[in-house]
Amino acid sequence: MPAVTVDNPLTLPKVAASGDAAARPVLAVTTAPSGFEGEGFPVRRAFAGINYRHLDPFIMMDQMGEVEYAAGEPKGTPWHPHRGFETVTYLIDGTFIHQDSNGGGGTIENGDTQWMTAGSGLLHIEAPPESLVMSGGLFHGLQLWVNLPKADKMMNPRYQDIRGGEVQLLASPDGGALLRVIAGELDGHEGPGITHTPITMIHATVRPGAEVTLPWREDFNGLAYVLAGRGTVGAERRPIAMGQTAVFGAGGSLTVRADERQDGNTPDLEVVLLGGRPIREPMAHYGPFVMNSQAELKQAFEDFQAGRLGTVPAVHGM
Repeated sequence: MPAVTVDNPLTLPKVAASGDAAARPVLAVTTAPSGFEGEGFPVRRAFAGINYRHLDPFIMMDQMGEVEYAAGEPKGTPWHPHRGFETVTYLIDGTFIHQDSNGGGGTIENGDTQWMTAGSGLLHIEAPPESLVMSGGLFHGLQLWVNLPKADKMMNPRYQDIRGGEVQLLASPDGGALLRVIAGELDGHEGPGITHTPITMIHATVRPGAEVTLPWREDFNGLAYVLAGRGTVGAERRPIAMGQTAVFGAGGSLTVRADERQDGNTPDLEVVLLGGRPIREPMAHYGPFVMNSQAELKQAFEDFQAGRLGTVPAVHGM
């Protein structure tokens, strides 16, 4: 980790908050509980215990792995439905194959992102390729769920395959932080992901002892999740470590700093920064459906049971 990097960050465009930007305070730091998803791959539930008013428009995020599978161990998910939101799968290490009941999907690996707009609904499967199941290997990634506003919940499903080499690479002024803009924009630099709900998604690598203060849209919320390493968040230097999420308050900038000493197998602080414009609509969420009311949830289940979200292909190529 990470799969997408550069030898010299000082060659990249530089980003820094202006001196008069109001620093966002840290409202809370939470620790993600561990669990299992799909056919049994380990996850950390990054947003567990955080009030939705701080998350909106984000619904949930799982860190998948980091795990070194032995031969025969790699696992995926069975066929399952989605409606009413977008799933963002960011694969840092390993390979995953996606397929849906509409014939869409693809393969992502080593820094790629697949952005699936479920919209009106479909059936979906994610699994490692047979070659990886046979050989084993490293697997590590994130899956983020982004809500859709009521006006877009029943839109036609859509895929975006974002290759690792397409992300916008930026750096802090001293080169101590490498920033990968996956979606949205940072200080006028746009990432490749096209979003219905305005958001920003960044994977930052911060070298030991380095600090980065980024401009942050005041109409967005602010979240930081640590994939690996240790450091602090906010001007007040609140400690944070692997598997923890920081919730920022209002302001025009946010700060992340890496500790001088990191774990032996984690040379840098790896953190995902998220911000989005709150939708501020009623949300009804149960399992794989995210709608605006209980009646809409009931309709989603009825449509799924009746096969109106699609059927599993007889041969799915996994």
